[in-house]
Amino acid sequence: MTPELHDLAELASAVRRDIVRMIGVARSGHLASSLSIVDILVWLYWEVLSLRPEEPAWEDRDRFVLGKGHGCPALYSVLANRNFFPREELWSYRRLGAMLQGFPEVRRTPGVDAPGGSLGQGLGLANGISLALRGKSSSSRIFCLVGDGELQEGIFWESAMTSAHYGLENVTLIIDRDMRQMEGSTETIMSIEPLRDKLSAFGWNVRECDGHDFDSLRQAFAALGKSGGKPGCIVALTRLGKGISFLENDPSGGRMVLGRDFMEKALRELEKGGD
Repeated sequence: MTPELHDLAELASAVRRDIVRMIGVARSGHLASSLSIVDILVWLYWEVLSLRPEEPAWEDRDRFVLGKGHGCPALYSVLANRNFFPREELWSYRRLGAMLQGFPEVRRTPGVDAPGGSLGQGLGLANGISLALRGKSSSSRIFCLVGDGELQEGIFWESAMTSAHYGLENVTLIIDRDMRQMEGSTETIMSIEPLRDKLSAFGWNVRECDGHDFDSLRQAFAALGKSGGKPGCIVALTRLGKGISFLENDPSGGRMVLGRDFMEKALRELEKGGD
């Protein structure tokens, strides 16, 4: 691993520790589904997105939409570590009146470009932002991260058709493909495969990568490049609960109250770099 990628891995580990502490203190939140997207967010916010943390509403910034809004603890930690707001705000997560609520809020949280929480609607929001920016002749890009369970929603596929129909090549969709949702396996509940073939047939430029490997993420984003008038999609293969061995791929960890013993055990493993 290069020094650059090692630094990103250290950042990802720190974000995972933040997530455990945030949800532990709040005694509420979606732990496993937040952990699965950490490496993707770290790559985006340190290597891809053009941003000005000191000027969150900068007109020419790239935009990010978190479709799976319940994974917001990961986003909040990343935003704090990119200096959009003080880290102290993390420890009031989900408190009444706090800056950081259970789902992203545009008017409340610096660095948040779109609300999240209603599954399946993230890509539609990204499309709307893209079309609005097109009207301003803006070169800004829009990145939308969704969970694979959302792809069982009809509105997602309507949005996927819209992206291709209007040639929204400044839209990049990232799918958190952990193969899990609240009640079990996505393929048991409602299969979405063959995912890559479906999106390609809809008119998307699609790449696949290991969503926990920064070199794999680098190659996937580089391969998309200019999509020739097509929207781009990265299917990121991930693991639910990544970083905590006794939680990985366990759907019951999607929403749980963390006891002190669980929290301390999870933090010990993360501090040792175990996976």
